[in-house]
Amino acid sequence: MRGISFMTMATLALAHLSLARLANQKVIASDNDDMTEVHEALFQAGIIPNVISEFQPVLGLSASWSKDAAVSLGNSLDPSALSSPPSVHLEKADSVSSLEAGKSYVLTLTDPDAPSRDDPKWGEFCHWIATGLSLSASASKLEDVLEYKPPAPPEKTGPHRYVLIAFVPANGTTEPLNLSKPGDRKHWGASAPGHGVKDWAHANGLVPIAANFFYAQNKKQ
Repeated sequence: MRGISFMTMATLALAHLSLARLANQKVIASDNDDMTEVHEALFQAGIIPNVISEFQPVLGLSASWSKDAAVSLGNSLDPSALSSPPSVHLEKADSVSSLEAGKSYVLTLTDPDAPSRDDPKWGEFCHWIATGLSLSASASKLEDVLEYKPPAPPEKTGPHRYVLIAFVPANGTTEPLNLSKPGDRKHWGASAPGHGVKDWAHANGLVPIAANFFYAQNKKQ
């Protein structure tokens, strides 16, 4: 009986240790539950992989125009409250240690549903490109590559998805970036529908690191 009891206890101890190791590996590999929630929301809204290629967010992205108009993973905002550029900053996850607090990131705002989600012949529509986004809200001094154009969804076109994405240079450079400015906001300067921030980012050597989005629609539907 003592032998059986000892073996049972040893087996249980080993199983417990294995589970603990697996749990620790999961924390290290997947950041945290918040980032998983962000990815799931982007996927469910069709933003991943249509607007931006598959990626795992590693930073939170917050944007607000006022205390009553803040972006929150697919909430609805009134276009009348969005006339000026929002306050934007990145939020570092507890498990992320390799990102530099002083590093500068690129911010974009795009509308894939122009003029409507059913007929996105103008999509994607570029609303904003800026540099100088940082992990510190006080240090964020955004410089426009393409100035902010407030969301203004046309009448009777339903809700539009407005997607904020933060990018980092794929090569890890900390040198000033020489980003291209789209020649037109429609299709991000491309000649055909369906082109957008994904193509622009690839051409400029950028990879996504954070994203958030909201819906807005014209009052006349």
